Order: sequence, then C-alpha cells, then structure tokens
Amino acid sequence: MHSAVDALLAQGKTRPRADAQRNVERLITAARQALDEQGLAVTTRDIAQRAGVGLGTLYRRVPSVDALLAAILTDTIDEMTESARRALEASDAWRGFVEFAEVYVRLRTSSCGLHDALSGAGAHLDLKPRINQLQRAVRQLVQRAQDKHVIRDDLDWRDIPFVLATAIPADHTIGLEPKTDQGRRNLRIILDGLRPPAGPSDS
Repeated sequence: MHSAVDALLAQGKTRPRADAQRNVERLITAARQALDEQGLAVTTRDIAQRAGVGLGTLYRRVPSVDALLAAILTDTIDEMTESARRALEASDAWRGFVEFAEVYVRLRTSSCGLHDALSGAGAHLDLKPRINQLQRAVRQLVQRAQDKHVIRDDLDWRDIPFVLATAIPADHTIGLEPKTDQGRRNLRIILDGLRPPAGPSDS
C-alpha cells in the first residue's frame, strides 16, 4: 500500500484483526482493479463483490468509496510526479525525459480511472492539488530538456502531456487492431517528433 491509502485506513479508531486486515487488503485490490478496468464509473457494490465482502464491511473499513478511489488515484499521480522529479535529476536530460514519458504512458494506459482523472473527470475527488504538483514537475522537466536542446524549443510545455497521451492506442482504427506493443511503438514515433532537427538550423 502507498501513503495516501495508508493514511485513509489509519483514520480508523482501532487496528483491524488479522481476518479484518485481509478484508481490507482484498478491498484495496478490488478497488484498484475496478478503477483500472471501469474508470470512475465504478460502484461501491462492484468493489465489494470483487473483494468477496459485504457492503457493511466496506463501510467499516473506509469512510466512502470516493475516499478510497481518491487515495488510490493520489498514490498513482504521486508516482507519476515522482517519476518526473527523478527525471529532472538524471545526468542525461533526454534519457530522463524518455524514462518519464514511458512511465506517463504506461500508467495512463493501465488505468482507466487515472486516464479519467487526468482528463478532467472526478472533480469531486479533490485531486487538483496533486495534479497541480504533476503539472509543475512536467513543466520543469520540459524546460530543462529544452534548455539542453534535446526537445524542440518551438513547443509549449503544455503540448507535451497531450502529445504523450496520444500514444495510448485505440481498440481499433480503420478496421485494424493494434499490435501488442502498439503503445510503445506510438511513443517512439512521438519521441522522434519531439527532438530538434539534426544539424544546424541556419545556413
């Protein structure tokens, strides 16, 4: 479990017994899976059914399903932000940016809930402060890459999150199905397009 989920569970007045702790772990796993598969449309009943517990058990362990989803998403957004911060410290600015881009695309691809949250849904979950931190980290990362001349300087840093998000493949397009590694292939094409032209730009 990560910090936001731990903090949520710590709000309980008593430490759960071993069997109750197993229920908690099942609920968290079920909530993550449901969020990844269904996005923010997931319901309390679906989480409880996946975990194999009753609704009463769920509400004894967490204040609300929204609080649980917010904690899970907070941890994932924080993971993305931390990836950007690590990239800022990389000795190779381009390598650091690529590593962040891979994490960004992987996390958005793997979770419909995260994709929903970063696309503007879920305002009721109060994720804006964490998203603002992510924005600041991405801005700094892109600015550093541009200062090092490894990303085109005609791009606004705000372009980058939108462009990276397009690496996530659709289920189908013009009658074609994506390759198993389509997201990675898309990202490589995008990264090539972000690099400055080779050679001097003036003559």
